Amino acid sequence: MRLKYLLALSALGTATAMAAEQPVIGLITKTEINPFFVKMKEGAHQAAQAGGAKLLTGAGKSDGDNAGQVTAIENMIAAGAKTILITPSDAKAIVPSIKKARDKGVMVIAMDSPTEPMDAADALFSTDNHKAGVLIGRYAKASFAGKPVKIAALDLFPGHPVGIQRLAGFLEGFGIKKGDASIVCMQDSYGDQAKGQTAMENCLQKNPGINLVYAINEPAAAGAFKALKAAGKDKGVLLVSVDGGCTGVRDVKGGRIAATAQQYPLKMAALGVEAGLLYAKTGKKTSGYVDTGVTLITDKPVAGVDSKDTQAGLDACWGKK
Repeated sequence: MRLKYLLALSALGTATAMAAEQPVIGLITKTEINPFFVKMKEGAHQAAQAGGAKLLTGAGKSDGDNAGQVTAIENMIAAGAKTILITPSDAKAIVPSIKKARDKGVMVIAMDSPTEPMDAADALFSTDNHKAGVLIGRYAKASFAGKPVKIAALDLFPGHPVGIQRLAGFLEGFGIKKGDASIVCMQDSYGDQAKGQTAMENCLQKNPGINLVYAINEPAAAGAFKALKAAGKDKGVLLVSVDGGCTGVRDVKGGRIAATAQQYPLKMAALGVEAGLLYAKTGKKTSGYVDTGVTLITDKPVAGVDSKDTQAGLDACWGKK
């Protein structure tokens, strides 16, 4: 009996030690319901399971909910997380909480969008949003082949780094600068379909001759297309966007969006978890920027711009297939 008792205690001690050694990694997204973040969470779970880590997850109640993300950071620090991956809802307001975590030895990696300043986090794993914009800008430029354009730009909202980078990339790719006479309307869409529709309606009222629309993301593009169709202008306007979600890629396949720049949230999160595992095992922190890739998706390729078709896009997309 005593031997069995000692063996049981030994097994319990081993299990406790193993549990204590298990790396704890946190993932905090902007929301729980956005398909992009659902896919990110899936990638993190897969990588954590493969690497033997315990994954904690949290999110804001809605995009822009900084307080919810602050609470999630505090909870994860208390739960023993040694790495926290976060998609910042407010690039500036989250910085003090990130500093508290880093001061306690937690490695913090910004995912998808940077903190402000960028070095407030140990590293940034994200799409090259500027490159994504350049790709759709170059595609649009080649598609018009020198013909006159009247551009509507449906941006995100003022000051957001992702919006700034994507729009700047689009303008660079098209070969123009902000304020160019060819940009006849600029509206904020907040990356939302309903707001994107309203923004497009406002632009059409301002200038019915718009023939090129840049949309910050595919929900905004879907709203823009709805407004264009209602105005009977869906056939004569080229619409380009960024994201690569399954719904957006299907919109490309259906001809509603001409091209989109696809990003990869599953890969983004998986690489983040792998960095967390490396830190847990070796104490080595990841630093700087890690590009997680972007690909132009279209069924109407143009010369001089690398792209893949919608079948490839659907194979790699996120959201409901």
